Amino acid sequence: MDFTDVSLTALRVFRAVAEQGTFTAAAGSLRYTQSAVSRQIASIEKLAGAELLERHREGVKLTAAGHLVLRRASAVLDQIEVTARELSGLPAQAATVRVGWFPSAGAALLPKAIAALRQTHPGITVHSREGSTPALVRALRAGSVDLALLASMPPFRPPDTESPALVLHTLTERSLCIALPAGHPLARGDYIDVADLHGQQWIAGPNTSDDRLMGVWPGLDERPEIAHTARDWLAKLQLVAAGCGLTTIPALLAPAVLPGVRVLPVRGGPQEQRRLLLAHLPSPLGEAAARTAEAFRAAAIELHGPQ
Repeated sequence: MDFTDVSLTALRVFRAVAEQGTFTAAAGSLRYTQSAVSRQIASIEKLAGAELLERHREGVKLTAAGHLVLRRASAVLDQIEVTARELSGLPAQAATVRVGWFPSAGAALLPKAIAALRQTHPGITVHSREGSTPALVRALRAGSVDLALLASMPPFRPPDTESPALVLHTLTERSLCIALPAGHPLARGDYIDVADLHGQQWIAGPNTSDDRLMGVWPGLDERPEIAHTARDWLAKLQLVAAGCGLTTIPALLAPAVLPGVRVLPVRGGPQEQRRLLLAHLPSPLGEAAARTAEAFRAAAIELHGPQ
């Protein structure tokens, strides 16, 4: 078999599987059946003469050969897209930067950085997409995004163990805060004592795979009363504004809170930090991506001060 016989469809499917982490998720993103995805992966592995993916119960992981094929596939697919645009009379989008971001980064930092970039470098176009930190790491590895804003919480570890390691820049590191109704008795001061959090009603997020109860102050030495569960930050803050309870909030979101909500630090007890990371592959950034990265650094300093 000759690998030069591989189809563009197989390359697109392979990149989608690498990015999504599972055959099922890739099938959903491409609107293919799972069996069609499996057939395309089987065909590309047969042509490569090597296993490109390690199959695990929780998903797939690229082999060394898979990483090589992914790099080449991403380059080919990007060039095909540029060629298609040129043939249709559209600009080649040489100054387009693809950015991935986790939800709370999109509330204030992302729009501020993009707005500033439009003023300083109007020739750069930013295309962005939301995702979880693991999904954005896979997108970086797959070449689907150029930069990613990632969340990190204790214990601080690299977001993945693949090689080569991602280049990581810490944009902010701040303690977790509490969002509470402006009319709440605890909202009268400039901080909250951790002891005063006992007996409060909480607005929590759905349970995560690591059993963190997001939205409740970590380490609270009582069984918390969960009044409401919500995944969306806007819904959580609307519930807070309506007086329905308290929720934890990263300092990153503080500039975007709603009227009727106060965000206060907590004094006493352990302080749980949150980091915002800017990540990219170890290869040198192009000029447009480097300018975009600098816009994120400047926006982070303007919103939260220097590290």
